[in-house]
Amino acid sequence: MAPIHFFFPYRNFALIRRTKLKSFIRDIFKNENKTLVSLRYVFCTDAYLLEINRQYLQHDYYTDIITFELGEAGKIDGEIYISAERVKENAQLMHTSFNKELHRVIFHGVLHLCGYKDKLKNDKFEMRAKEDRLLQLYFDIK
Repeated sequence: MAPIHFFFPYRNFALIRRTKLKSFIRDIFKNENKTLVSLRYVFCTDAYLLEINRQYLQHDYYTDIITFELGEAGKIDGEIYISAERVKENAQLMHTSFNKELHRVIFHGVLHLCGYKDKLKNDKFEMRAKEDRLLQLYFDIK
């Protein structure tokens, strides 16, 4: 079973039901016919993620998530950085709960690792539809 780890260097919130979440994430990769080797989530601050955005992507703006694929062809070894501050702000803007928006972003990173894009309008639409479906499935599981 591929390891999935969650890191909280700034301890600004708690992630509940981690075992369920890890299992669900593994199922996403399985359903997308992708081989997961390892996955690490780092929940950080806006400032931390902005520095990563500047250093590695040469972007000078805040974002809620940055996903890095570090594996070899056909084998996913990923690192996903998520700004909890940005997720909180986006949840307020979208009139949803922090927990639901956090899971949307968690799944968004997985979808990127599975090859989904979100730069073009049609790609964004497809990504959002996939996120919505995953959220529905995840929160319907008891």
